[in-house]
Amino acid sequence: MAEGLHRVVIVGAGFGGLEAVNHLKGAPVEITVIDQRNHHIFQPLLYQVATASLATSEIAWPIRQLMRGRPEVTTLLAEVVGVDQEARQVRLRDGASVPYDTLLLATGARHAYFGHDEWEPYAPGLKTIEDATTIRRRILMAFEEAEMETDPKAQDALLTFVIVGAGPTGVELAGTIAELARDTLPPDFRNIDTHKARVVLIEAGPRVLAGYPEDLTDYTKRSLEELGVEVELGAAVTECTAQGVVYGGKTLAARTIVWAAGVRASPAAEWLGVPADRNGRIIIQPDLTIPGHPEIFAIGDTVTLPGLNGKPVPGIAPAAKQAGIYVARAIRGRLEGGAAPGPFQYRHQGSLAQIGKRKAIIDFGWIKLRGAIAWWIWGIAHIYFLIGVRTRLSVALNWLWIHARNQRSARLITQGSDNESESSGGRTTS
Repeated sequence: MAEGLHRVVIVGAGFGGLEAVNHLKGAPVEITVIDQRNHHIFQPLLYQVATASLATSEIAWPIRQLMRGRPEVTTLLAEVVGVDQEARQVRLRDGASVPYDTLLLATGARHAYFGHDEWEPYAPGLKTIEDATTIRRRILMAFEEAEMETDPKAQDALLTFVIVGAGPTGVELAGTIAELARDTLPPDFRNIDTHKARVVLIEAGPRVLAGYPEDLTDYTKRSLEELGVEVELGAAVTECTAQGVVYGGKTLAARTIVWAAGVRASPAAEWLGVPADRNGRIIIQPDLTIPGHPEIFAIGDTVTLPGLNGKPVPGIAPAAKQAGIYVARAIRGRLEGGAAPGPFQYRHQGSLAQIGKRKAIIDFGWIKLRGAIAWWIWGIAHIYFLIGVRTRLSVALNWLWIHARNQRSARLITQGSDNESESSGGRTTS
């Protein structure tokens, strides 16, 4: 890299971080991208890996491959543990440090168990490829073990799948697991009737998809119930173990539980020692900088910022992308001596959620869609934002095959760790 160039360090290669890198192309900067994983994930489709619809390689790409044509970009596979604001250095787990002139924190979020982190081994969340393959393994192994189980009660527990939280991820997981049990798996098993599998979606609030208009949430609930999903509203989970869950004063035996009820920001606020909200999100300035440190930007799930309607900017991919573009333009403006951009303004482009392989809902604000037409638009939109022609074709063909033949090709059970086997009730894989 050339000497004397402005040093931009970006922590996190998610949607926001990569968008900033892309829009800094051609600027007089040297960029260092730091991530604790070597791949970028298309998170909106992570649940399809967890439910055996897509392979991991169809929604994830090596960061180095994405940066191959950018000689000004250095990629580091490392874990950040702190930021020295005075020295302007990012500190890494191995003791090394990376100097910066401008820092962008796009570190995302992790699962939130509302003070019950001990539930995590029994109810994994869905944020990473590892999470997705863990959940896929548990779902598929539940059917395999049920096939060999002779105790009716134990078999019922194995064939009961609980999803905690009825946001988009919870709804999509519930609908897809129900279709897996009712459409894909029945011809493959001899001793069990997979149609009898129970999929239970538990939500503490009064509605599924609380951020959507009420008529769309009512449609979603009816559609899930038509798929055989049991929707339990107004019931918070109060206990979660290897044997099942307790919610609303009721105990439900279940060997497979998935957590989709909440998220907590990365520890970026702790690194900086700055104010954060109750979910750990940094309270930032309207220009996406840290108070008192204009050289440090933060975006995405790492932060909280009011939108035009007074509600916080949502922690979704389009918001992170828009913020990444804004930061790149702000850096360019500073280097070129131009005027500072105005406050960041999020432009909501619509909300989409899939219910099943032929049903979805869309809220564009000015128009609301549901059913098959919404499903096709949902699919086209997601394919468009995937990286690479090969990936787009592969995902499109997979979805068409599932739509036409009810077959899911990614039903591989991969080896789990000893710790995971213990926490899931002694379950082993091969």
